[in-house]
Amino acid sequence: MKFRFLILLTLFTLSSAFAQLKTIIGDTDYPFWIHIPETEKTEKQPVLIFLHGKSLSGTNINRVKRYGVLRAMEKGRKIPAIVVAPQLASGSWNPDKVLQLLEYVQKNYNTDLSRVYVCGMSLGSYGTLHFAGKYADKITAAVAICGGGNVNDASRLATLPLWIQHGNKDYIVRMSESKKVVDAIKKHKPDADVTFTVIPGGNHSNVERLFHENALYDWLFKQVKTITKTNL
Repeated sequence: MKFRFLILLTLFTLSSAFAQLKTIIGDTDYPFWIHIPETEKTEKQPVLIFLHGKSLSGTNINRVKRYGVLRAMEKGRKIPAIVVAPQLASGSWNPDKVLQLLEYVQKNYNTDLSRVYVCGMSLGSYGTLHFAGKYADKITAAVAICGGGNVNDASRLATLPLWIQHGNKDYIVRMSESKKVVDAIKKHKPDADVTFTVIPGGNHSNVERLFHENALYDWLFKQVKTITKTNL
């Protein structure tokens, strides 16, 4: 009887966590999952965009739950934000289409313009830094894990709080890919708010655990942007 109660409690907890999770398909170029906190109707919400890696690309949007932010939520993590997790069919993330997605969410939901965050892993890490590099004025902060970016974006990336993380045992995307972006940012602006964390023993897969730890979310959500007319 006790075991049955625990199963029911677990199922209730999981269903509650995803009570506000739904897919939106056809309204933007990227189909996406969106989680809306219950307080969205009365309080402006932060926005957290998660960009997945190549292995989750395709046309089955359920694949996006396999790792990352949605997986962390599925395992019980509560994220105090509108969480947006698009799916890429193939190729690389397009920063213009990510912006389209963000603007759709900001138009249709009660969002806080001073708290817009992007995070990604692998191909999604490249997508995160490409988006941040092109539209730095649209976001507050970003986390990029086991990926890289365009060194030509260094001047714009230097205007944002960034946390770039990479495992030193990653043989799929070498740690040098992250380091060269960090070096370019620091060369442009030595006091740029960019943190580069080397994860001892981290390979291209096991760094996914970062999405299940408090540090990533604590760091992101403490960042707040000053809104000016140019941001609007």
